[in-house]
Amino acid sequence: MRIAVLLPLLLVVGCASHPPRINYDQAAFKWRPPPAGKGMSLRVADAALAGGAPEVALLVARDVLAKHPHNVEALVREGDALFALQRPEEAAASYRRALASEPHNNPARLGLARVQLRADPVGAEAVLLQVVSAEPGNAAAWNDLGIARDLQGRHQAAQQAYVRAVAAAPEMTAAQVNLGLSLALSGDSGRALDLLRPLAGGAAANPRVREDFAVALVTAGQEQAAKQVLRTDLSDVQTTDALAAYGQLRQPPPPRSN
Repeated sequence: MRIAVLLPLLLVVGCASHPPRINYDQAAFKWRPPPAGKGMSLRVADAALAGGAPEVALLVARDVLAKHPHNVEALVREGDALFALQRPEEAAASYRRALASEPHNNPARLGLARVQLRADPVGAEAVLLQVVSAEPGNAAAWNDLGIARDLQGRHQAAQQAYVRAVAAAPEMTAAQVNLGLSLALSGDSGRALDLLRPLAGGAAANPRVREDFAVALVTAGQEQAAKQVLRTDLSDVQTTDALAAYGQLRQPPPPRSN
């Protein structure tokens, strides 16, 4: 039950298991078919993933795979698109096919770990440790490693991973937010609030970040303040349900000594 509450609050860095090669604006992205007789480039798949159109990325990846069934980059894009479309078992199959050809392919390993996070955070951690061992500067992998550890209740180890992610990519808001949430879960509500308050109140804040701030407020015993934050995005009924769920994440008080 704790994992079911916690996982939606932790921020994975994008749906793709590799950073987009070009910055695309989702609203500006428009799908245009390639000229007659020409195949689709994987750059189009990257654009579609970054632009929030995974169904297009899947079409492009499979167009490439129809001609080159063992193209590892296309298999990874196929997995990324399927993961974004909430088809995790199919995504895992694509990543495993990629790894069968290239066992040390880090984008495929990272994608597979993300599929594993909910059902098998221990297995996901093992895969992510392989990624960060090969790429110590891979901020996305460090962030996901932190998620895997938080889901196991190993919050201090998770915080170490988030710190590594922020060190590698100081602009990565997801890792900062996850760090704040992890601090709250480990009982360090003061530091959690100090970190999350400016992120939740900033111009770029979104409902997910405000939810994490609300969790930190709940763990600090400030339920009324958390209610006000949640009402920005949720109805009264949703707010009540969220507060009840977040209460399950609160650390139990230490046992009294006689």
